[in-house]
Amino acid sequence: MKVLVVSVHPDDETLGCGGTILKHLKNGDELYSIIVTKADKSVGFTKKFIDKREEQINKISKEYGLKKVYRLNYLTTKLQCVDINDFINSVSKIINDIKPEIVYMNNRSDVHTDHQITAKVLISCTKSFRCPFIKKILMYECVSETEMAPPFPENIFVPNVYSDITDFIDKKLEIMNIYESEVQNPPLPRSLENIKALARYRGASCGVDYAEAFMLVRERF
Repeated sequence: MKVLVVSVHPDDETLGCGGTILKHLKNGDELYSIIVTKADKSVGFTKKFIDKREEQINKISKEYGLKKVYRLNYLTTKLQCVDINDFINSVSKIINDIKPEIVYMNNRSDVHTDHQITAKVLISCTKSFRCPFIKKILMYECVSETEMAPPFPENIFVPNVYSDITDFIDKKLEIMNIYESEVQNPPLPRSLENIKALARYRGASCGVDYAEAFMLVRERF
């Protein structure tokens, strides 16, 4: 089975579905990733940070056994400046190259503008009549982005699919720790304790020790 994981920013994939990626890896599935944005000096990042981030991406790609990582290299925090047609065409080309059966994407109502724009692009790129090979599309939650959206009905993340990651929670946290600059101290949301607590809460919702939660966008079987 071919699986595509879309990360708006490096670390989104680990926060949202790191345990599920590890489960796919254990099951022998073929894993691919799209990283939409990059850090750059023009938006305030130092060369030291940029070099370190590249090391982290390479290391984590190996941990997840990714067959290929596609880099779109749009500037982080600047997706609102991107030509949306170019963005759609770039993602569509990758999807048609891979022909994944499962796509994991960020939640469409995350508070981060980059996440909102990418979600719209993904929905546009995965129309059923254009991508009949896609059997399932799932939106993942991203700590500090999903739960921070204003509590309006159109923004609420209501999970209806759960993935048991009990066997992978420790490895997920280990991989998250590779993103040193993104890991926070309690009680901030991206602490390892909070990430584990969310997995525990999602697990309690479906009768397992630890889980990741998703919203189903579309399924065909």
